[in-house]
Order: sequence, then structure tokens, then C-alpha cells
Amino acid sequence: MAETGVAKTPELPNLVTILAEKFHGSPFASFLIAWENVIFSLIIIAAIAITAYAASRKTALIPGRLQSLFEMFVGGVDDFVCGIIGHDGRKYVPFIGTLFIYILCMNLSGLVPFIKAPSASWSTTLALAICVSVYTLYAGFSSMGFVGFVDHLAGRPRGIVAFLVFIPVMMFFLEMVSLLFVRPLSLSLRLRSNIWGDDMLLAVFASFGLKGLALLIFNSIMAIVVSIVQTLVFCLLTTIYFTLILSHEEESTAK
Repeated sequence: MAETGVAKTPELPNLVTILAEKFHGSPFASFLIAWENVIFSLIIIAAIAITAYAASRKTALIPGRLQSLFEMFVGGVDDFVCGIIGHDGRKYVPFIGTLFIYILCMNLSGLVPFIKAPSASWSTTLALAICVSVYTLYAGFSSMGFVGFVDHLAGRPRGIVAFLVFIPVMMFFLEMVSLLFVRPLSLSLRLRSNIWGDDMLLAVFASFGLKGLALLIFNSIMAIVVSIVQTLVFCLLTTIYFTLILSHEEESTAK
């Protein structure tokens, strides 16, 4: 068990907490606890980078298993994103595909002994959600320009509505609140809460010993399902956010 603040939160031991316990009271232990989620995030990033390098180091017309797996994944993400956004969505495939791999690996890492899922921490999921919001804003500015993007957020007021300044200003304010606060909060809290809940249940069932083995196995299976589903939900919502911007651009072009 590990302590978080005043209350004790069930948590499986991991490499960082074991090392922190060994060097208890030292500045090194404080550093490990403070940067626990960042450490595991970097470990996962390194593992993904090494795997990607191994898959792309020697590409061939007749691909090996690892290259085939990556090509299938890239093709699947491309079909997924372009199927929702359209042909213009291809430019966002690398971003959404990277999000999918990174989030899925973080979610599943909690099932690996002595590894903690970084996505069980709100600081990690909030950072990812902020990246999505910032990129969405950038996509809006780059596709429509400053004036067009402000016009979009204001609800494209025309005719008599354009003279009712209160309505466009209120629409602009509500859209900015959604982009900067509501979307990041909903994206981050949904992902964090589901993964944190699964990790907590795993720790509780593991504390039962052999008596809780059946529950532990069942919850591990459910954790895998939840990890995949939550990754898909996060990436689907991200794709939809881009769709709202790009579909508006197409409507403006058509008019």
C-alpha cells in the first residue's frame, strides 16, 4: 500500500515505490515519489520508440511480423480517422495514432508487475487533453484564419443576428470555455477515473491473497477491455473535435 496525502489509497507496489521505501527519508526518495508518473511515462515512451525503430529499421517489400503489425495499425488508424473526418483528416493521422499507442500502452502497463499506469494520474491525462485542445485550436486557426475561426466560434452570425452583439459574444464565450476547459476536463477525468478505478480494484483483490485470485483474474480481463475502450473513446472524441473544425471549413468553401 502507498500513502497519498492523509488517506491511504490501495496501490500495488512498483519499482519507484520500492526504491523510495529503500531510501526512505532521503531527497532521492522524495524525488522518486514526486516524479513517479513521469518516470513511468518516460519508460513507456522509450519502449515505444525502441519498438518503432526495430519495426522501421529494415523495411522490406515482404514485411516481417513486426513491420506487418505496424503497417496494419497505421492502415487501421488511417481508415478510422479518414472515415470520420474525410480525406483531409490524413494530416492528423500521426497525431491521433501516436495518442492511441501511447495511451493504450500506459493503460495496460498497470497490469505489468512492478509498473504503474501513468494514465491513472490526472496530471498525465490532463496534459494529454491539453495537447488535444491546443492542437484543435491550431487546426482551426490554420484552416480558417483568425477572423474565420472567431466567426466560427461566434456561430457565424448573419443578418439580424449579427446586429444582436450579445448573442455572438455569448456564443464565442461558450465555445472558448468548451475548448479550453470543458473538453480537457472531460477527456482527462474520464480516462483517469476509469484506469485509476481498475488499478485500485487490482490492488484490493491482490491483498486478499489466494482467496481473491478469481476476482483478480476477472478484474484483470475487465481492465484490459476498459483500457482498450477508454483509448478508443479518447481518440474518437479527439477525431470528432477535428471534424467539427474541418467540416466547417468545407461548408465555408462550398458556400
